[in-house]
Amino acid sequence: MSRQRLSHDGSSTRLIMRSGPFSPRRLRWGEVAWHTLLVALVLVSVGLIFIHAMAGSEAALRLSDVSFQSHLRKLLISVPMVLVGLLVDPRWLKRNAPLIYGLTICLLLLVPLIGEERNSARRWIDLGLLDLQPSEIAKLGLIVVLARVLARNRLRNLRSYLVPSICVALPVCLVFLQPDLGTALAILPVAAGLFHVAGASGRVMGRLAFIALAIFVAAWQFQWVEDYQLRRIDTWVASQDAETLIEGRNRTGFHVYHARVAIGNGGLTGRGLGAGIANETGYLPERDSDSVFAVIAEEGGFIGAVCVLLLYGLLVTLLLGSAATMRDRFTRLVVVGIALYFGSHLVIHAAVNLGLLPMTGLPLPLVSTGGSSLLTSCLALGLALGLAAQPVVRLEGDAFR
Repeated sequence: MSRQRLSHDGSSTRLIMRSGPFSPRRLRWGEVAWHTLLVALVLVSVGLIFIHAMAGSEAALRLSDVSFQSHLRKLLISVPMVLVGLLVDPRWLKRNAPLIYGLTICLLLLVPLIGEERNSARRWIDLGLLDLQPSEIAKLGLIVVLARVLARNRLRNLRSYLVPSICVALPVCLVFLQPDLGTALAILPVAAGLFHVAGASGRVMGRLAFIALAIFVAAWQFQWVEDYQLRRIDTWVASQDAETLIEGRNRTGFHVYHARVAIGNGGLTGRGLGAGIANETGYLPERDSDSVFAVIAEEGGFIGAVCVLLLYGLLVTLLLGSAATMRDRFTRLVVVGIALYFGSHLVIHAAVNLGLLPMTGLPLPLVSTGGSSLLTSCLALGLALGLAAQPVVRLEGDAFR
């Protein structure tokens, strides 16, 4: 914020007052895309309905893997983050983007020291009411810092790719070492999309994609990844053959097999809420988080699964449409990055459950249970809505491109 006052000699003196993190007076409440928020709330409701049904089935089976009360508590903590994101001042966000990114990197560095180990991976920090997964928060931190770096960088030569590439490589490597290959790979589509929107040429993007693919193949061939990750990739390759998948259903292909069976059981209209085999038997692992799409496809059928996909497609489209109307390059890139965050998670989550990608532990934002995912999703959504409803007077050179 800047103001002018007259000095003793009559000249004008400009006083520069830095904006704080929140700007409720700048937010134009009438311009908030409430319809976008409504779509998000419908997705949250879908998650509540299916997880409540899962918890009921768990009680009948005398299991305790899924807790509706726990999911509800996480939602009550996460939903207020939408309001926090709405009120964030875009000028403060841009100025402090490196600090936000640095804090998320520090959280990732703390994971090996104080993080809890579960399922052969150390990814969580116990905060009492919430188990924080810093890799989820790091995605939002990366979006903000990339928007800041690319706000003045048109990626017109190879040297201009150095700083943004380092910004991407650092969290990817730290998440990969946890080890969390799925989350590390989920960062790449978001970064690639921001590079493209910032002006990266198709030729350079193709080269970067080839390098990423070569690294992935080398990691597989030379066993640079954990044994269980290698088994997941080998299982995925082998599971493309139906007979091999059936033979391995009680071994390494257990999760892949039951996810596909659940989706196939759904048919056109589904088996009914809580009546899917995945819930009635409890065989499908992580069905409230990593495999929630398979449960939706079984109990809601093809129609239910398509409706969820369309809702997500509508959410991403609305966010991208909002970004297209923004004239400030930084805020536009942030909103595009958030749209890519939701879109890439949907594609990877659905593709994993359909067997199109190797099994990874990636939740479906706004639907799956998981405190860090819900917290990050709500904060990101509020941030995208708030940035679009706050005026930024500066016009960038490519504002109308």
